[in-house]
Amino acid sequence: MTELTNSDPIWAYADAKKQAFCDLADRVWETPELCYGEYRSVAEHTRMLHEQGFRVTENVAGIPTAVVGEAGEGGPVIAILGEYDALPGLSQEAGVAEPKPLPGNGNGHGCGHNLLGSAALLAATAVKDWLAATGRKGRVRYYGCPAEEGGAAKSFMVRAGAFDDVDAAITWHPDTFTRVWEPLSLANMRIDFTFTGRASHASAAPHLGRSALDAIELMNIGANYMREHMPSDARVHYAILDAGGVAPNVVQARATVRYLIRSKELPGLFSLIERVRKIADGAALMTETQVEAKVVSAVSNLLANTPLEDAMAAAFERLGGVPFDAADRAFAAKIQATLSQNDIESDYASVGVPVEEGKPLCDYVVPRFLKGEPMVGSTDVGDVSWKVPLVQALVATQAIGTPGHSWQVTAQGKMPAAHKGMLHAAKIMAATAVEAISDETLLARAKQDFLARTEKTPYVCPMPPEVQPPLQPRPAEAA
Repeated sequence: MTELTNSDPIWAYADAKKQAFCDLADRVWETPELCYGEYRSVAEHTRMLHEQGFRVTENVAGIPTAVVGEAGEGGPVIAILGEYDALPGLSQEAGVAEPKPLPGNGNGHGCGHNLLGSAALLAATAVKDWLAATGRKGRVRYYGCPAEEGGAAKSFMVRAGAFDDVDAAITWHPDTFTRVWEPLSLANMRIDFTFTGRASHASAAPHLGRSALDAIELMNIGANYMREHMPSDARVHYAILDAGGVAPNVVQARATVRYLIRSKELPGLFSLIERVRKIADGAALMTETQVEAKVVSAVSNLLANTPLEDAMAAAFERLGGVPFDAADRAFAAKIQATLSQNDIESDYASVGVPVEEGKPLCDYVVPRFLKGEPMVGSTDVGDVSWKVPLVQALVATQAIGTPGHSWQVTAQGKMPAAHKGMLHAAKIMAATAVEAISDETLLARAKQDFLARTEKTPYVCPMPPEVQPPLQPRPAEAA
């Protein structure tokens, strides 16, 4: 492997521009935008791409909040993936270790995507500068990806061919521990089931009504009974989007429930979806209503790539853990004081590390092959991993025990500890990209590993071809 040290130029390039990208992360934190509405956030990233000299493509895959910047000539194409969408209901004042929502729309960066996108763009910028300085053949691309939180934008981007000529992809996610991300996630699909019945007076003529709300309740009961008879690693959740009205004396004629169906792998997902659809049909039959199913989004499970993971692990060994200081640890301890002991112990258990009292931040790299009790979610990065060899890092930016999608994540999103973790992630991704460009055998082995994993089960995009991204209008203040 290419020898890199702490004084290697690729890390010096990241250090040289770190403040501009920390500022970018903070600006995105200050304008939290939801799924497909990230107009100000993508504008900030697009402006930075132009300032850093990238060739910029906007409106990628027909999505106004997706952008790609490319630099370099010839050679392999290395994609570095960023995100910048926020979450609803997680508004929080930065640097305050108690719930304190900010005035405004109530959104907040409760998953750290303000850091995710900024670090990815910093990594791509460092690689761009390294390519220019060394004269190496190769291209680096920054992919600004919206709507990871429930919008599956990368699935649409893969389907549209945005990754067709990419040789390898690299990304990361803010976390409580630092390590190579074990490629474990659940494929999922979100489906809205809308039942249509017949309204009537609930007291004077109940026999004439056919309740759409009754159909939803029966469907939910059926799905709950199904849980006993599905794989233990599958998941089914639901939320009633429209209960049919607020008048109890009217038989609800129309109601909608959204189902989120998850499975360890795509074939299992498709099988489980068919069972849920049958339950919906049965509920409609029992209530003499009609049901319409509409797919909202879908993502694939993550595929591993051992050669790229080896390369990233080697970069972690050379760079070590995030260099937090006493002030970082003091604020992290305040955040931990808002958590339960179970929160903290569960976090340690998820990575297989013994609990360390009095250590609020992870300043080391978790040994790669430790086996914990993973808490598995879903990500649209999975679809990219089915298209090209992909590797991900997790880097500590927040206190150990911090639950994902919480106000505590938002509170830590602009702190010096978050900026240090963000810079660390940029260095790891840049080093892995340099390795992929410099070592032809690494890319060859990564592609061979990818083909071996997909040969028997070729990629089938879980997103039906008729489903399009639920684009949001540009708000007046972002025009």
